[in-house]
Amino acid sequence: MRPNTRFLFLNLGHSVDHLLMLIFPTAAVFMALEMGASYGETLVLATGGFIAFGAFSLPAGWLADRWSRENMLAVFFLGIGAATVVTGLASGPWQIALGLFVIGMFAAIYHPVGIAMVSHGGGMVGKRLGINGVWGNMGVAAAPLLAASLCEQFGWRVAFVVPGLVAMAIGMLWVLHCRSVTGQAATDAGIAARKAGAAPSDEWKRILAVVFIATAIGGFIFNATTIALPKVFDERVMALSDGAAQAGSLIALVFAGAAFTQVVVGHLIDRYSIKMIFLLLAGGDVVVFLLAAEATGSVMLATALAMMMLVFGQIPITDTLVARNTPEHWRGRVYAVKYVLSFAVAATVVPVISGLHGKGESGGFATLFLICAGCAAAIALAVAWLPGSRRLVAAQ
Repeated sequence: MRPNTRFLFLNLGHSVDHLLMLIFPTAAVFMALEMGASYGETLVLATGGFIAFGAFSLPAGWLADRWSRENMLAVFFLGIGAATVVTGLASGPWQIALGLFVIGMFAAIYHPVGIAMVSHGGGMVGKRLGINGVWGNMGVAAAPLLAASLCEQFGWRVAFVVPGLVAMAIGMLWVLHCRSVTGQAATDAGIAARKAGAAPSDEWKRILAVVFIATAIGGFIFNATTIALPKVFDERVMALSDGAAQAGSLIALVFAGAAFTQVVVGHLIDRYSIKMIFLLLAGGDVVVFLLAAEATGSVMLATALAMMMLVFGQIPITDTLVARNTPEHWRGRVYAVKYVLSFAVAATVVPVISGLHGKGESGGFATLFLICAGCAAAIALAVAWLPGSRRLVAAQ
């Protein structure tokens, strides 16, 4: 196998992670009809899954640093795939909620493990994380399109079973790769780097404090936009489309187009002031969320694209700050803490959307976008506290 095969698997893992976590928000529209429940009552079943997505990140990062990142990634692929298949076979709301919880539990593995593996090696870490981020957001983009298409053609159960089986197949291929000569060499290099025990940067406490603040608040924004957008399009943009599948295509185009912002941002932060770029993105978010509060039709479509470009563009920034300022041997645990904060706050989004959606046809989403605007302003204030140096050297 070629040397880039490892990076390909890491990128596929990021896509699978977000794809399987975000099948349910679109499928919930179809499941609600079948179960005779409202959208809000059905969506709330995902609360436990999003809590698990954050809570299990910490033990996943700890196990990866102490045991094996490669083995943990195998557990991720096989576990999340099996859990998704079982969820598609569930009967009744409690079984569905349990299945979504287990999906979230295995999904928690990827970020502290996979991102630590992507950031290993120094060099153009922003570029690598940007590319990996695009793959992750391609999973976000594919989720509403794939889920809507499968739900319309075959029912919501198939929308879970088919992607779950694909994830398990990728996991089996990953295990075979790790047993190959190339895979074993990469594993040995990672183990050697973790044993080196380099020191963190001089200002690591201040930098990580900003990272954790921005990550926690950003987790709410990310989940609010990715979870709410299928229903926002259903209520505000459906006049531009002829059905759920076509609306899913519009959402997928928005997510896919916005995802490539991460490559541009990754390129920029390897060369210019990461603080200034972060401030520009966070400030732009404030403006766009204020516009989104009242937007409809084609204006909502254009605003959604700008919104997701700014949201996705911030993802490689915090991951790069961690990679540049923490040593390899405890980077997995730092990423774990980062994603625990992100996903723990993100888990509050489901009940918030469920509660706000009862306030009229679009009033609930107007309030949600105003909350997101306030969150973006808070991130900008935190970023202003970052050191003003042009570039911080990565810990090896």
